[in-house]
Amino acid sequence: MDDDGSEPLTIGRLARRTGMPVRTIRYWSDIGALPPVGRSASGYRLYDAACVARLELIRTLRELGLGLEDVRRVLERETAVAAVAAVHVKALDAQIRALRLRRAVLSTVARRQPRPEEMTLLNKLARLSADERRQIIDGFLQEVFGGLEADPQLQERMRYTPVNLPDDPTPEQVDAWVELAELAQSPDFRRRLRAMMEAGAAGRPQEGPGSEPGAYRFFARKVGGMVGAARERGISPRAPEVTEVLDRLLGSADRAQVLARLEAGAHAQTQRYGQLLAIVRGEPAPPSYADDFAWLAAALRAHP
Repeated sequence: MDDDGSEPLTIGRLARRTGMPVRTIRYWSDIGALPPVGRSASGYRLYDAACVARLELIRTLRELGLGLEDVRRVLERETAVAAVAAVHVKALDAQIRALRLRRAVLSTVARRQPRPEEMTLLNKLARLSADERRQIIDGFLQEVFGGLEADPQLQERMRYTPVNLPDDPTPEQVDAWVELAELAQSPDFRRRLRAMMEAGAAGRPQEGPGSEPGAYRFFARKVGGMVGAARERGISPRAPEVTEVLDRLLGSADRAQVLARLEAGAHAQTQRYGQLLAIVRGEPAPPSYADDFAWLAAALRAHP
C-alpha cells in the first residue's frame, strides 16, 4: 500500500504520513508495541493501514500522559482505555489543584513581601499533598478533642477545616489559609484550646439545657446580646448593677467554673479560627464576641 493505502509503508514513509519521528516509530517497533507486517527484499520493516491506526493510538495515549507500561497494556488489551484514562484523569486533577495552589501562593508573595518565616511556611504548604495537609488537621483535632465529650456540633464544624483552597482563590483567602495552618500547628493554641474544651466538657450537662448540639453557639450569642447591651449602655464590669446581668445570663451556673473556662483562654483565637474558616470557604464571617467575653470575665472577677 502506498501513502494512499495501496502499498506497505517503510518506516520512513510511515514517519512522513504520521508526522512522528523515525526514531520514535523504531522504538515502539523494537519493544513490540508496533510490530511490522513484514520486511522488504532489502530487509526494511513494512507497515500497513492497521499499523498506522495503532501508531496514532500510541501517540494519543502518550499525549494524554499515559506511561509506557500503560500504553503497552492498552495495546495488548490487558486493560480498557477507559479504565486507564479514568486513573489519569484523577492524576491530572491532582496536578491541576497543586498548580493552582502554587499559583495562589506565588500571587500572594508577589502582592506583598512576606517575612522569611512566612515565606518558608508558604513554600511548605504549597508543597504538601492534600493527604499531608489533612494529617495536620487530624492531628490538631485529636489533640484538642481526643477523649472529650465536647459539643458534637463544634467538633464537626472544626473537622471540616479546608485543606485546599478554592480553584481561583482571592488574596484574602490565601492569607486566611496560611494563618489557619499556622494556628492549627501552634502548640500554644492547641494547649489553650484543649484547656477550654476540657473546661467546657466538664461543665456541659448530660441532659437538659446546654446539652444539645450547638449549645456553645447559643451561649456565645446570649453573651453577645446581654453583655453587648450592657456595654452599649456604658456599664462597667465592676458596677453594682452587673450582678443582675450575671444572674440573668448565668442563672444557677457555677460562676467560678464559668470564669475558669473564660480564663482557660483561646476564646479570641477560637473566634479568629472560625473567621478564617469562613474566609477560606467563602462564607459570611461569623460575629465576634471577643470584647463581650472579655467584659464578662472582668465582671466575674469583680463579682465572684
